[in-house]
Amino acid sequence: MTQVQLQGDWTLAFYHDAKAALAEFDHAPDEVTVDASGLSRLDSSGAFLLHKKLGAKALDNDSFSAQQSKLIQLVTQACERKVPAAPKSAHGVTEVVAQVGAFCTNAWQQQKKLLGFTGQVLLEIVKVGVNPRRWRFTALTAQVEQIGLNAIPIVALLTFLVGAVVAFLGATVLAEFGADIYTVNLVGFSFLREFGVLLAAILLAGRTASAFTAQLGSMKANEEVDALRAQGLNPIEVLVVPRVVAMVISLPALTILAMASGVAGGLMVCWLALDISPQLFLHIFTRDISITHFWVGLIKAPVFAIVIALIGCLEGFKVSGSAQSVGEHTTSAVVQSIFMVILLDALFALFFMEINW
Repeated sequence: MTQVQLQGDWTLAFYHDAKAALAEFDHAPDEVTVDASGLSRLDSSGAFLLHKKLGAKALDNDSFSAQQSKLIQLVTQACERKVPAAPKSAHGVTEVVAQVGAFCTNAWQQQKKLLGFTGQVLLEIVKVGVNPRRWRFTALTAQVEQIGLNAIPIVALLTFLVGAVVAFLGATVLAEFGADIYTVNLVGFSFLREFGVLLAAILLAGRTASAFTAQLGSMKANEEVDALRAQGLNPIEVLVVPRVVAMVISLPALTILAMASGVAGGLMVCWLALDISPQLFLHIFTRDISITHFWVGLIKAPVFAIVIALIGCLEGFKVSGSAQSVGEHTTSAVVQSIFMVILLDALFALFFMEINW
């Protein structure tokens, strides 16, 4: 049996000296006893060195003070903790199937949360609707300005350019059949039924849904949402309802603007490239295109508005508190909003086709 006398400070400053002193115990005998009565100071580096050279059994004695024994116990537990083995790499097909399953599960959970959140918001809208004094007209007006009025230039410009592009494509293809006059019909049908509302909704999905998520996410990170609850206020009534109602007001108006701008872009191209005068363009437009197509496009706008606003607000409430979480949920809000808008537009198209609209 070998006895080791510990003297002085066994701290990081004397680590190399202590390591040299214990060099002979690299191949220590089976039984070693430690006398720590002369030990004045001990830190985690010294405890680690003693555990490494002498073992946990040799350090389990009464010569250490209570504080030193506690430190040695913590270091021993950390050294003897087993590191989990690296998971085996899955087969390529198995990994793809697992990722698809995880994606589907996550998508299903997202839809369940969105459905529940939709019910909460609709319930609050009903409560506010039966009590007009609870309407927050200042917040509603501010949101209408931010969502609708401030988006007018970008919506008008984008749809005007897309209308011009559609007219160019129509003129190029239809001219081969001597039917370039039907470019007017192409522009009218496409923008009244699809492009007007779709482009406006996608623009608001990228512009407004992200803003909702960033605003509510920052408020949650700064504990402003908790402060509202502490004051007895409902965050959904105060923060979500004005945004949803403002979106429902703004998107139909922007849809009408998008329809008009797209048709104007097509009119300009027909006038300059096909020698179709504005008077002839408007005559063909009003003669061949029914008002039904206008209503088909406009009916979609409130549905798209509700979905975009709800997704943006829900993702904002999901923010955990860090700047990274705000960025992740803002990106998620934009992606989900655009996906849902396109999906709902496809479902609307199938529905209207079945009822011959």
